[in-house]
Amino acid sequence: MKISFHGAAQTVTGSKHLITLNSGFKILLDCGMFQGMGRETQVMNSTLGFEAVGVDILVLSHAHIDHSGLIPKLYKDGFRGKIFATPATKDLAAVLLEDSAVIQRDDTKFINKRRARQGLPPFEALYDLEDAAEALTLFEVAAYDKWTNIAPGVDLLFTDAGHIIGSASVHLKITENGVTKQLTFSGDIGRYNDAILRAPAVFPQANYIIIESTYGNKLHDEVHGTPDSLLSWIEKTCIYKKGKLIIPAFSVGRTQELLYALNQLSIEKRLPRIPIFVDSPLSKEATELLKRYPQYFNKTIRKIMEHDNDPFDFDGLTFISSVEESKRLNTLDQPCVIISASGMADAGRVKHHIMNNIGNRDNTILIVGYCEPRSLGGRLSSGVAEVKIYGEYYKVGAEIGQMRSMSAHGDYEDLCQYLSCQNPNLVSQLFIVHGDYEVQQDFAKRLERKGFREVIVPEMHQTVQLSNT
Repeated sequence: MKISFHGAAQTVTGSKHLITLNSGFKILLDCGMFQGMGRETQVMNSTLGFEAVGVDILVLSHAHIDHSGLIPKLYKDGFRGKIFATPATKDLAAVLLEDSAVIQRDDTKFINKRRARQGLPPFEALYDLEDAAEALTLFEVAAYDKWTNIAPGVDLLFTDAGHIIGSASVHLKITENGVTKQLTFSGDIGRYNDAILRAPAVFPQANYIIIESTYGNKLHDEVHGTPDSLLSWIEKTCIYKKGKLIIPAFSVGRTQELLYALNQLSIEKRLPRIPIFVDSPLSKEATELLKRYPQYFNKTIRKIMEHDNDPFDFDGLTFISSVEESKRLNTLDQPCVIISASGMADAGRVKHHIMNNIGNRDNTILIVGYCEPRSLGGRLSSGVAEVKIYGEYYKVGAEIGQMRSMSAHGDYEDLCQYLSCQNPNLVSQLFIVHGDYEVQQDFAKRLERKGFREVIVPEMHQTVQLSNT
């Protein structure tokens, strides 16, 4: 048995890990899109790194685009196997993949207008709405905490990863030549004190582990301080400077966390009377979907829901749907909060909001999660004086703020707690993925000190033969 790492290898995006059994049977873990990689993004997404027709089964950890976004391309290139996911992940993927196809269509159209004026050849979208719809017909659901046979000699177990609704760690029990080994893929690991979701679950002893490392050498700020931090940015920008507070936020997970924090402020009668817009049709769908799975909420929010049946709604909140409504926000001459996707600000409507508002010193662009350094959000966070958006340069006049309490990824202590159910002596190999290389090096040293014997940070497209020890 061997594993090839075709994404999220020494980077925090594009999750794709291909397991090849001795029989030649191929199991793909995630099929994510690269995001925020600058000029390289389009090129990196144009090829999977393997033959789609050769993949027998896909197991999807969760619906975020950097884990699911190339599934329609996988289908377009010839994959016709089953896709296993939790029920909530299947539901979210249906919404997210359609939205991804629409964003690609619209962004490609916008970019190609500029390229045509420059005499350059047009870009082609990676896939279209039909590819996304056809790929969704391949999904099969598997429940949490129940072993499911998915192929001869291969059993699958999902456990709650606590990252977003439906997110799972993937556990495979693989029998070859009468010998059974267990492989665990963490997916993205949530926080043990998450504001909304249950904590990551314990899992059976594994022989091989693939673990994410986004914050493998960092500690987060206290999550319970999020409403106060958010309030301070609203007051500073909207009350004192009379400007706009623009918050890039992923439609699934981060947007709901923001709405939950704002709802808390509203209940406490501390939320200023200013309009708050969520400019993302996907965010509205995702929020409604989230409310259909209250069994995944933690005890705190379930207690709140005994008195507040909708913890993601409050007076002054407006969801924006149409393009025309979205465009009007850019000419709105009053203080307001605009929450819009995507979280790295590299695609979607938020990119247009930033483009139209970045020059005004009264405005603030608030980064509330991890941004790949080459993404628009990453470049703004680094303090650059100007940024290139849709082929043109804009001076950064607006204040760039950051909130470090809102990550849906666990920090170093969360990651170590996740692994605490494992006996390191029984883990033959541990692979660190989904992280910046420097962070992964630090995390690897920490795990070695905890007793894990062979810790590997794979390179992009590297293939590793699994040891038999």
